[in-house]
Amino acid sequence: MQTMPRRWAIRVRGQVQGVGFRPFVCRLARQRGLSGAVGNDGAGVWIEVQGPLPLLRDFVAALRQPPPLACIAALRVRARPLCVGESGFFIAASGGGAISVEMPPDTALCPACRAELFDPANRRWRYPFITCTDCGPRYTISTALPYDRSRTSMAGFVLCAACAGEYHDPDDRRFHAQPNACPRCGPRLRLHDASGMLLAVDDVIAAVLELLRGGAIVALKGLGGFHLACDATNAATVASLRQRKQREAKPFALMAANRVSLAQWVEGDAVSWRLLQLPQRPIVLLRQRLDRARRLPGIAPGLADFGVMLPSTPLQELLFHEAAGRPAGLAWLEQPWPLLLVMSSANPGGEPLVVDDAEALQRLRGIADAFVLHDRAIVARCDDSVVAADGGFVRRARGYVPGAIRLPDAGPAVLALGGFFKNTVCLTRGDCAYPSPHVGTLDNAAACRALEETVAHLRRVLEITPVRIACDRHPDFPSSRLALRYAAEWALPCIAVQHHHAHVAAVVAEWGLRGPVLGLALDGVGLGVDGGLWGGELLWVDGARFVRCGHLRELPLPGGDRAAREPWRMAAAVLYELGRGAELGRWFGERAELIGQMLARGVGVAVTSSAGRVFDAAAALLGVREWSAYEGQAAMELEALACRYGPLAPLRNGFQVGEDGVLDLLQLLDELAGDMAADAGAALLHATLTLALYKWLEWAGGRWGLRRVVLSGGCFLNRLLAVCLRERLEAAGWQVFTARQMPPNDGGLSLGQAWVAMQMTVPDGVQ
Repeated sequence: MQTMPRRWAIRVRGQVQGVGFRPFVCRLARQRGLSGAVGNDGAGVWIEVQGPLPLLRDFVAALRQPPPLACIAALRVRARPLCVGESGFFIAASGGGAISVEMPPDTALCPACRAELFDPANRRWRYPFITCTDCGPRYTISTALPYDRSRTSMAGFVLCAACAGEYHDPDDRRFHAQPNACPRCGPRLRLHDASGMLLAVDDVIAAVLELLRGGAIVALKGLGGFHLACDATNAATVASLRQRKQREAKPFALMAANRVSLAQWVEGDAVSWRLLQLPQRPIVLLRQRLDRARRLPGIAPGLADFGVMLPSTPLQELLFHEAAGRPAGLAWLEQPWPLLLVMSSANPGGEPLVVDDAEALQRLRGIADAFVLHDRAIVARCDDSVVAADGGFVRRARGYVPGAIRLPDAGPAVLALGGFFKNTVCLTRGDCAYPSPHVGTLDNAAACRALEETVAHLRRVLEITPVRIACDRHPDFPSSRLALRYAAEWALPCIAVQHHHAHVAAVVAEWGLRGPVLGLALDGVGLGVDGGLWGGELLWVDGARFVRCGHLRELPLPGGDRAAREPWRMAAAVLYELGRGAELGRWFGERAELIGQMLARGVGVAVTSSAGRVFDAAAALLGVREWSAYEGQAAMELEALACRYGPLAPLRNGFQVGEDGVLDLLQLLDELAGDMAADAGAALLHATLTLALYKWLEWAGGRWGLRRVVLSGGCFLNRLLAVCLRERLEAAGWQVFTARQMPPNDGGLSLGQAWVAMQMTVPDGVQ
């Protein structure tokens, strides 16, 4: 009976479009002599397959080992009536229906395409748009799903006979590879000078390398936007890039040909080297080799890490290939090469990433000395992803979005608009959350427009119609105002989620936690339910409910938001709280007179429980930084100093945990205001803060009967603090959960907002 033919209908959901899944299915079926068809539709991939039962079972088992970029979320099999007279197996035209499929992300070059790129006998030798079903652009060139060429920015490129043959051959690696092209039929590079004039050059790659070696800054069109590239070892050029881009001190990313070349500049282990070589090609934060890093003074001033990356596009790989002398084959990629490039996002003055050719020539004029453009449009803006050496996200973008995060339960579709800093958007459908790429800080009109564009594109490609809107409680955030506008236009409820509740909920959602947890949320600032400026919070969280169990002792915030940019103001506030107000003039000169008056009178002075401001105060008291050029600079420099100093015993009387749940760190700050070396003070700060937070959680765990805690908020990007606290807690029997699929900073807020909104009770008749 097992040899009798059967027919099965198979439904596959997940990341199964644009990743070579249909050709894979077709090959499996033909190898086993099965008949039927496979196709894309809005729900994923459908398969109708017929043949003997043992072969069908073997076919389904093989399906569960998909191509490298595919990810199966669900596979369902149903029996179907036999189709008499059917023969052969084919790929059907894509269908429609309600979209529930996952949009595939962009990936770097696969090994097979890389081998062809550097093979002089191959027709795609040195072709900067080489791709196949296992690599290349997906999300950034797609206008809609199902994923087909007609719904991408490749629609206008007609396949030549050779490429068409590959596209229609089920045994070819490029079978139904939508971005498939070659030098005869695909996109082409062109080089423009600083004024935008097209340059007549025989070889764009060779010309660009000559420019880079000559000290030029070149705008390169990438997968999700433009980069500004220059020679990282040319200090004058790096300084010029900082001046032109108005980026005073924020670190630049570095790109090298391979891991061996990067190993000259940074220290890594097996985990971090693997991260660098993932198909997603993130920027990875690795410890500088101090003996070599001094040769790169303008890359990451005052920090312990360099952000390093490997090429993510064929164009970038070709620059290093050109610098190596155009060797044939792949052996050259195992050797160290001297070319080291700054690869910085092309976004002048904190504006959104540049994606359009004409936009680049206009917005980057005066920054770039030359432009490398091409005629494949970027549909969706997508910045580089950034991860820590252990794989935790600092920024989740290219290579990872809009990949789904599985939630513990299904719920209503929510559009969450995120916060102000490091903004992201999140859409949910069923038990899946789809975070957007990094949008950025919403402090200019261009960024606010980019936020709206991101919402529109994500809704379009995922075809999700939200029934709830979520945002931060702060009413003046552009994201909150946009949320209210959408809610009014679409007649939907708008749910405002407290900032630190969202931080904790994001980690709860990605780990699938059920029941109450303690949440320790440490960051710069978030609006509290009492209207106060929170930022060092101990919360009890259970789904849509939370209770504030405790907070850091509030400190004066002289000048409001200015204190976040001028750490010396926080140092002055701490000295005043310590009863050392008479010393302000000695510490800060004439500028302290006004601050002293403000503190004495309480005029122009808010209060905050912010952990970020504690780091700022410590940095200024230790003489590390009195003025910040970018968010978190003071804290990052303190971490670097502490790492270089090494372990130090904590100051055991440097804090107090009150029965009201207030953690007081004033005595620690008083110690730092003594005659301490900066590196020793930074080490003491981290050691004592770790102990203080542990004792605080022990107090809360006893009070609330919990031994599991979520650590979240931007301060937990500080690896020294996060690792030391986690180790201490786990040694004491705590379950500790931290962000893994989203950043712990404000980039993860949208996921937390969405998860809280999904569980909220709304008025009858409203979804």
